[in-house]
Amino acid sequence: MWLVFLSVPLLPAFIMVSSRYRVKVAALGHRALAWALRLVRGRVCVRSTHAFVFSKCTHGKVDSVLETFDLYTDTHPSLCISPQIGEALDEAVRRVRPSQVLELGMHCGYSSVRLLRLLPSAGRLITVELDPLTAELGEEIILVAGFKHSQFQVLTSSSAEAILTLRSVLELNQEASEGLDLVLMDHDPQQYLPDLLALERDELLCPSGCSILLIYRNQRAGDLREILSYIRARPDCYCIKSMLQFTTEIIYQKESIRVDRVSRM
Repeated sequence: MWLVFLSVPLLPAFIMVSSRYRVKVAALGHRALAWALRLVRGRVCVRSTHAFVFSKCTHGKVDSVLETFDLYTDTHPSLCISPQIGEALDEAVRRVRPSQVLELGMHCGYSSVRLLRLLPSAGRLITVELDPLTAELGEEIILVAGFKHSQFQVLTSSSAEAILTLRSVLELNQEASEGLDLVLMDHDPQQYLPDLLALERDELLCPSGCSILLIYRNQRAGDLREILSYIRARPDCYCIKSMLQFTTEIIYQKESIRVDRVSRM
């Protein structure tokens, strides 16, 4: 009984705190619900896309796999990048000719196949996917396209967790200034800046130059405001190469490398 009397004076404070955090709790609840709905819809979409491509394409033929993907996206909602984004991706890969590529957000495996078909013979793709089912089905599509496990590796984890393991996965030689030549970010735009900072902190970006492609699909370009503000504030090692409708490409290069190249000219 004495607890009841002691708690009465605290009721106004409790009510004030409850009302203050009610909005935040509700927002977190809505965010969690939206995430769960996206996951369910995404899984349905991935299953449907995988079944269509797997049954309709010619196994072992890269072009057939990509054409079947495009045929599916013409008539169904899909998580695959659009052909327009795909062309921008192709142009970057042909220009950079990367040997080490990181893809954050595997989805249906479409962009993975597009990347792999243009990599040099010694090139390697590391693709990261949070959802285990999506990772499994995407990996099967890559194999259907004719690629081998020696050419790629799928990491089923969050992007933050995967980045922590990348140095050992890539077997990078820091003294030889090795690192990622190309990074494709096509996961959660809110993770773009934290993941870029983690890649930079762990010295995983090739110091002589790394192209970073930011995909924002149907998202507002404003969703990239935070990472673009950071890029513009770091002219010593970053620059924006291009900004298209759903794709932004940024270039990373250590200032010491730039100065050395200028001094040799």
